[in-house]
Amino acid sequence: MAHVKQRIDLLVGDHAQKLSERLQAHREQLFPPHARKSLRKFTSGEVAKLLGVKDAYLRKLSLDGKGPQPETGPGGRRLYSPQEILDLRHLLEKGAKAPGTYLPGRRVSATGSREGSPDHLQVISVINFKGGSGKTTTAAHLAQKLALDGYRTLVVDLDPQASLSALHGYQPEFDLLDGGTLYDAIRYDDPVPLSAVIQKTYFPNLDIVPGNLDLMEFEHETPRALVGGGGEMFFTRVGNKLAEVADDYDVVVFDCPPQLGFLTMSALSAATAVLVTVHPQMLDVMSMCQFLLMTSNLLGVVAEAGGDMSYDWLRYVVTRYEPGDGPQNQMVSFMRAMFGEHVLNHPVLKSTAISDAGLTKQTLYEVERSQFTRATYDRAMESLNLVNEEIEGLIQAAWGR
Repeated sequence: MAHVKQRIDLLVGDHAQKLSERLQAHREQLFPPHARKSLRKFTSGEVAKLLGVKDAYLRKLSLDGKGPQPETGPGGRRLYSPQEILDLRHLLEKGAKAPGTYLPGRRVSATGSREGSPDHLQVISVINFKGGSGKTTTAAHLAQKLALDGYRTLVVDLDPQASLSALHGYQPEFDLLDGGTLYDAIRYDDPVPLSAVIQKTYFPNLDIVPGNLDLMEFEHETPRALVGGGGEMFFTRVGNKLAEVADDYDVVVFDCPPQLGFLTMSALSAATAVLVTVHPQMLDVMSMCQFLLMTSNLLGVVAEAGGDMSYDWLRYVVTRYEPGDGPQNQMVSFMRAMFGEHVLNHPVLKSTAISDAGLTKQTLYEVERSQFTRATYDRAMESLNLVNEEIEGLIQAAWGR
């Protein structure tokens, strides 16, 4: 029988359509049609850890009728909603001896606003040239932990693949039919205000600018704009848009695409800090070497054109780390010897808890502990918290605290 050739564009298009429909059906199975994701309630023990107080103190507040009253769950467990946790932060901050104890974000200026505050907006670009380095997982967990810890946080999905958006309940080809990405705000013709594409999430204190394939238009249009000349340079567009909403946030987290294009360079130009995710395998580290060389060369050109390339900090975070893997340990030791303090002290461990949570489009901060064996969950959670708390320390240090 003669072999029949197929048109690859039609075949790929058919596969994409089938996959998209199946993903939509999967989402509707997880969440009712038109429903938005919601966040679980947290036990009083979890809330006490987040606030840095004793569980008994929360019980006393409740008995005294102060602050939000928790729901009583099975076995008498006290449960707080995410908004109630934030309300508790505001309550405790009023009685705190040191400002910023429970609301650790940017301090207000003498005029009562954050415009002119001594604390500048922290903009963290999470980057890597190679896919599979845990970049989106790292960005999502960082943004959510910052929000839970009381920082007013904006997370921006700059990856056209939009995995970060999917984690937060968006399926781009269904939910963003009329735009709604950062591209709408930074496009060269008729850009919209950044506030027009910012969406609330089910985490109080966490907003998102979702992504989709429209972001690729910026990669296509920028060369034409550079040739045409005139107007602001491409690398200033993201920073200028962030300035429109800077007073509303303490921290912005960019999930950059796994390529060094105009989007990534724009995010790096707007950043005050850079977090590079690294999977400790030889091929990944070799890829990172090429990425760093390209980044240095291209950002050098941006700096010569007037871009601000000064950062508060740059750190490498080891991801998907397996402590019992000898070659991985060698690569981690190699990186620490090469980069010293620029490698975070704590790695993100490879964990079935993190990957299993992703099957239902959730992070570890969203899922119930009871869904996993206690040791597996606690080990993964401790790993994520140590990394994110180390980054929070860098944010505080950048504010001179």
